[in-house]
Amino acid sequence: MKKILFLLAPLFCLNAQVDLSYYLGDTSNYNQSIPTPESIIGHQVGELHVSHDKLSHYVQEVSKNSDRVKLVNRGKTYENRVSWLMIITSESNQSRLEEIRQNHLELSNSKNRDIDVSNMPIVVYKGYTVHGDEPSGTNASLLLMYHLLASDSEETKDLLENTIILLDPSMNPDGHQRFSQWANNNKNQSLNPDPNDREYNQYWPRARTNHYWFDLNRDYLPNQLIESNLKIQTYTEWLPNIMTDFHEMGTNSTYFFQPGVPQRKNPLISDLNQDLTKEIATYHEEALNEIGSLYYSEESFDDFYFGKGSTYPDANGGIGILFEQGSSRGHIQESVNGIITFPFTIKNQLATSFSTLKAAKNM
Repeated sequence: MKKILFLLAPLFCLNAQVDLSYYLGDTSNYNQSIPTPESIIGHQVGELHVSHDKLSHYVQEVSKNSDRVKLVNRGKTYENRVSWLMIITSESNQSRLEEIRQNHLELSNSKNRDIDVSNMPIVVYKGYTVHGDEPSGTNASLLLMYHLLASDSEETKDLLENTIILLDPSMNPDGHQRFSQWANNNKNQSLNPDPNDREYNQYWPRARTNHYWFDLNRDYLPNQLIESNLKIQTYTEWLPNIMTDFHEMGTNSTYFFQPGVPQRKNPLISDLNQDLTKEIATYHEEALNEIGSLYYSEESFDDFYFGKGSTYPDANGGIGILFEQGSSRGHIQESVNGIITFPFTIKNQLATSFSTLKAAKNM
């Protein structure tokens, strides 16, 4: 019984206003010249749902203050919102970024199997919230970019020296803006976890899709929409070793990470791909165990259709990883596992963001 209570304890964070220590622990060694999310967006991460305009403001401000990031304006959505890409790595890597990219592409384009990779950084594409009403990913990305740019720990410096991180904080800007407005407009001053509350029941057509109500997580192969064009362009320019895809699922679920159901794998995906995905999963287990979160793997979700963000890389020589967080869908909601809060969902997505990077560097 004590173990059960321990596992459920993280869910009971009834006050959705938390500070950086809840997510990142001790930040005393962080570079003070790098602005915190709160100092720019005007609220703690998880207190409200960050809107795309505030996200854009933070992305631009934090990038001005760090030599570890190259900020790329990849273009605009149908509703004229910018699709940002942050290329984050060490200062020394930034000075030779194009050389690193070209050398990395040789791994796929060359028939020479004797290429020396000992000093070659691994490339990781981190994509958040392709479905607009699955917001924990985008909100977690604020914390990830802050940590990567502000932390002066040796662990962070070593990670950045050995990794190129392509951070896509909002893969569906229009859908994300639509949902953040709904959640914040209908938030109760005294948080109400009742699933019947208006806060948790969006009007049709909801905010999952882009401006034209298209599910962008089905468009990696058709590549019909602006948002998809921009993602595929980034992917093709870099051919990342790992691409992560952060989602949410039903409130009564816990946390899922791939591999999915073994029998639901596309036959064109190699066994080596699945073995590597499984080895990376051990890092997620360790990270979620450390914070006492419930999780599962290999019991649901498929790895079949290459038009999804977590399977498109599998057809292109990389590793695609799907993450699914049980959703608070607003700020706090009842579930079969207890009360689930927005900050808690963000914390889980951040934990597996870090565990992916740790696995990438170590493997």
